[in-house]
Amino acid sequence: MNTIIRNTCKCLGSNLPYKLNLARNFTLTSKLNKLITLKTNDEFLSKVMNSNKPVIVNFHAEWCEPCHILTPKLEELIQTNNDIDLATIDVGNHAELAQIFEVKAVPAVIAVRNGLVVDKFIGLVDANMIEDLIEKLGNKE
Repeated sequence: MNTIIRNTCKCLGSNLPYKLNLARNFTLTSKLNKLITLKTNDEFLSKVMNSNKPVIVNFHAEWCEPCHILTPKLEELIQTNNDIDLATIDVGNHAELAQIFEVKAVPAVIAVRNGLVVDKFIGLVDANMIEDLIEKLGNKE
């Protein structure tokens, strides 16, 4: 693998050491580990409800413009907190979960700690409200 990276750097005319490229990939991977991808309801149980870490669950839809604004903002604000994960759920693909959590409008965000919903909000909110939610979820009450 190192040979491939070195050759790629040489082809691009770069004299940068290959380790720099590996460090960048590690940072991106670290960020992605905080984002939970769910394919089934069983994964929701194991990765959210039974998680050792608190999880912010973002219910969204592809057709929802406010969702496309809120989701990146949540990802940005959660990035600096190593103790909280973020799960994004498409209500079109997970209608049963939306019904269970009584999601009537999107975006809808719930905060889960120890298998319990501890807070929630509906709609597009400002960064301060999201930060308050993250802080509340991070407190081990």
